[in-house]
Amino acid sequence: MTNARQTPDIAWERLDRLYRDTILDHARRPRNRTPLPAPGARAHVLNPFCGDEVFVDLSFGDGRVSAVSVRSNGCAVCQASASMMSELLTGRNAGEMQALADRFARMMRGAALTEAERASLGEAAALAGVALFPTRVKCALLAWSTLDEALEG
Repeated sequence: MTNARQTPDIAWERLDRLYRDTILDHARRPRNRTPLPAPGARAHVLNPFCGDEVFVDLSFGDGRVSAVSVRSNGCAVCQASASMMSELLTGRNAGEMQALADRFARMMRGAALTEAERASLGEAAALAGVALFPTRVKCALLAWSTLDEALEG
């Protein structure tokens, strides 16, 4: 094998490892889990088939999220997705959050995103590979569905 051929394979392997490490880090050490005392929006969604559940609390100031709490119980994919989503919400208005949720759902359904769209998802873009496992897509989408419920509230 030539050196030019090895380089993309090595780069892909490193990227795959980075993504796995990112997902595991969020699953093991979820962010923004402290419940909010008086949220402006709140939702709880339970997947009765697997037991995964997500709680979302949002506080607003000037029409934008000023504080967020996302608590999840369930598989690593569900917990990582919830944690990653929580890091994206502060400072966003409802329209911006809905656009992120729609973009994430498109990614989970296997749609090709532009580089800018992937970048807007932050670390949640690391979950793109979940689209290859249809039984896990619902796990990745649960937090985002809970966000939708909170916004509709």
